[in-house]
Amino acid sequence: MRSQALGLMERAGWHGVFCPVRPDRVARLALGGPRWLGRSFLRDHDGQDLQHNPVLKACDVVISVGGKGGAMGAALRAMGRPVIQVQNPRQRLSRFDLVVACRHDDISGPNVLLGRTAVHGLTPEILAEARKVWEPRLAHLPRPLTVALVGGSNGRFRFGEVEARRLGQILAQTVRTQGGSLVITPSRRTDPAARQALNDCTRDVGGQVWDGTGENPYIGLIACADNLVVTIDSVSMMSEAVAGHAPVTIFPLPGRSRRISSFVEELELSGRVRVLDDADDRLPPPWETGPLDDTPELVEEIHRRLGF
Repeated sequence: MRSQALGLMERAGWHGVFCPVRPDRVARLALGGPRWLGRSFLRDHDGQDLQHNPVLKACDVVISVGGKGGAMGAALRAMGRPVIQVQNPRQRLSRFDLVVACRHDDISGPNVLLGRTAVHGLTPEILAEARKVWEPRLAHLPRPLTVALVGGSNGRFRFGEVEARRLGQILAQTVRTQGGSLVITPSRRTDPAARQALNDCTRDVGGQVWDGTGENPYIGLIACADNLVVTIDSVSMMSEAVAGHAPVTIFPLPGRSRRISSFVEELELSGRVRVLDDADDRLPPPWETGPLDDTPELVEEIHRRLGF
């Protein structure tokens, strides 16, 4: 959510700050009711009153994201500035000036802007700059460079030790048959046991698993990869992966999400991604493809609608 909100802000050319909020169920109900009732619940995660926040008072636009953030964003609209909601807010869309979401969110309206991919900040310029920085650092690794972007379990999918072991075996077999080298970057949500399984399964082919220390290689790896594999649990991660030049293979996980399945199907129909099935023991060879990113068109329409 943070990457989507900040990514939209940066792509729009605006300067701002990210303010995390944690409204509980009572607060969300109050924020969805009369304005006088919701005002007392307009607080950030530290309990500070947002109505008197000097940064918020000086800003020209509010970007809210997700369900809980959307509840706050809708209430903040009453303070006289436009509010852009990212993702389906799961409440009346008319409470926002604009709603920016993916097509798989299945929402529509005169103020709704939809894209195939989630908004993010990985512009071609940022990826090109990352390539300049990271290509020399990765120059010692044989090509092709296979990169795995790994998420973790959430409310829809499971990624534990068993799933990590299968992914590790597929990655190792890919390097054995296609040559090259392997780098894996887990996320904060990756279970330690899953991380260890990836280490164990790829060690004999020289696989490198980022240990979370030092500079995060995530953007550099997207920029430099010859072949990318991404776990299906994160729409943001898949959207950022397809913004690069490397072909992207989706690693499915136990669980189900109709929305995310629709998202992946659209990317697959465009030829931008392929999805592993249960019989696959390696990644498909790299295929010709190109970047896919709907954020520029969405940002252009936001500027047109808001007038700045």
